Amino acid sequence: MSGVSEWLWPAVVVAAVLVLVRGWGRVRLNRQVNVEGIDDEEAVKAYDRISRMPQFSMLRHNFVRELKRHNPTGTLADIGCGPGYLLQLIAKEIPQLDLIGVDVSEEMLRKGATNLSTLGREKRVQLKQGDIQKLPLEDDSVDFIVSTLSLHHWSDPKSAFDEIHRVLKHEGQFLLFDLRRDPQRWFFWLMRFAQRVMLRAFGAEAISRLNEPTGSVLSSYTPSEVETLLETTPFTWRKSKGGAGWIFLWAVKV
Repeated sequence: MSGVSEWLWPAVVVAAVLVLVRGWGRVRLNRQVNVEGIDDEEAVKAYDRISRMPQFSMLRHNFVRELKRHNPTGTLADIGCGPGYLLQLIAKEIPQLDLIGVDVSEEMLRKGATNLSTLGREKRVQLKQGDIQKLPLEDDSVDFIVSTLSLHHWSDPKSAFDEIHRVLKHEGQFLLFDLRRDPQRWFFWLMRFAQRVMLRAFGAEAISRLNEPTGSVLSSYTPSEVETLLETTPFTWRKSKGGAGWIFLWAVKV
């Protein structure tokens, strides 16, 4: 046994280092277009269920922390607001804002209205159905636009950015958060594990059947692709920053 232990621990250490090194590199994936909007009742319920998980709550808190750095004032619209949990957190953390939630899915908006009512915040938020390429908002009417995990669903990103520019006021800002298609390997492995194991464990098979969250990674953009997209839009003052499997994008209408 002593002879075995002499080589076992070094082998374990070497294996761990190899996994760490390999997992730290970035994967290169071909883009695969994903569906836009979730309107199936079962899928909406499953999405709502996983949105309450701690990791999604942490994601929202990180997003709001970044949002606060840009000092939002006036009216803020969340595009692709889903079941409304980000709006709830913004209403709590930045109470001076007037809030609007926009989503393409009627079923998702109904769930969002229920969630907001449960927490007593329905009077703070207007919910509107609309597509990103034809937002139900007036020209120059919004001070700040946010969107999380939606960019990769947009069928025509240039038109979407043009719409964001249209509805923003002069010096209005937008902040987007999305996955990136060149994540570090450990992050991609985590997404695949979540789809194959965790979603089933939490009774969210309807999301797994939509090939999520792997499908969202595959349909997302790399940071350089996002920069190329923005070069075709009216936004000239912009910046982005990335993480292991995600990207923040911020711009101002000038």
